[in-house]
Amino acid sequence: MDSVRIDKWLWAARFFKTRSLAQSAVRGGHVSVNGHACKPARAVSVGDRLRIVRGETSFEVVVDGLADKRGPASVAQSLYSETPASVERRELAAERKRLTRQSAPEGRPDKRARRKIRSLTGKRL
Repeated sequence: MDSVRIDKWLWAARFFKTRSLAQSAVRGGHVSVNGHACKPARAVSVGDRLRIVRGETSFEVVVDGLADKRGPASVAQSLYSETPASVERRELAAERKRLTRQSAPEGRPDKRARRKIRSLTGKRL
């Protein structure tokens, strides 16, 4: 096997839970091959560079192996290697998200906090 459909490969490499989710992502422009947009039937071969956007997370990977069937996670991880720049960007984004989550207030203000807000702003909540 020297090439495989991109939607099958994304599903086999466990980037998406189902093949239809992989197809939707490719159609939606969230996946590019070698810097170009593609369609779900696009053939992927070893050495291709993929950019995959899944929610807020972005991956840049190089295809190391091909599979058209979904197997164990250990096999799926051997199908690609993530670029060091991509790993660094994801770690920085995760750290930024963790820090902003710590500084945000928890839930709604209680009665006492609402009274303080009203006295400071002069507005009712």
